[in-house]
This record gives sequence, structure tokens and C-alpha cells, in this order.
Amino acid sequence: MDIKDNIIEVRQSNLTAFHFDATDCPDLFPPLVVLAAFCDGESTIRGVHRLTHKESNRSVALQQEFRKMSVEIFLDKDVMKIKGAQKLSGAIVDSHHDHRIAMACAIAGLNALGSTTVNGAEAVNKSYPQFWKHLHELGADVSLNHN
Repeated sequence: MDIKDNIIEVRQSNLTAFHFDATDCPDLFPPLVVLAAFCDGESTIRGVHRLTHKESNRSVALQQEFRKMSVEIFLDKDVMKIKGAQKLSGAIVDSHHDHRIAMACAIAGLNALGSTTVNGAEAVNKSYPQFWKHLHELGADVSLNHN
């Protein structure tokens, strides 16, 4: 999946870093990381221990893939700290065969400088098979490469 052009203009000054306890809702980590990536300052999300046994180790997957997009994520025991980036970089990222990682990287890529490629993009089929189609209908330049 390639996202070739920016379709969303996010102004850093409108988004402020936040603190959230996601212990009871670990599936919110990926979209919260996307939000935190565009916030001014450092956001924290509690409940990291709940991410280890998902489709991937989401804490590590988010840290690895968002680093490629110029977002620093630090893991400190049960807390994830996300340093908001001035501007994300388009990158080749991997879904880790995890639907939520694939979608989070794609959404972050919408406002990144350059193209974002999500390897393993078909992982979205687990929870949202129409994700790429709907993203395209919203105006994203999406192309699917079937290997």
C-alpha cells in the first residue's frame, strides 16, 4: 500500500500532548500513538503490558515503525512516551501482520512528507477489510501492490 500525497493538514500548535491510561482498552494504543505523533510535546500512555500478546508485540512494533517516520517512542516499564514530531517522514513500514499497526501507520502517513508504504497491508482484513477502499474514497492516493 502506498500513500503518495498528503491529504490532511495538521497544525502542530492545535494539538497538545496528553496523558492517557489505556490499561483497560489496549486496542486504543495504535490510534493514540498516531495522535501523539502530531502533538506538541511528550504524550504518555499507560498500560504497555497489555500489548505484548496481541497479533504482534504492539509496543515494540509501534516503536520500530514510528521511528522510521521520525517519531521517538520510549518504553519505560508500563508507560509509553511519545515525543511529537515537527513533521513525520514518509517511510517503508511493516505491519508486523497486525491490522491495527497497518492502519495506524497508514493514517500517520497521510500527513507525512513523502510516500508511505505499508508492507503486509492485507493485515487489515482481520477487522476492517474495506479500510483501503474507504481511505481512497476519502481522498487518499492509495495503490495496492499484490506480490
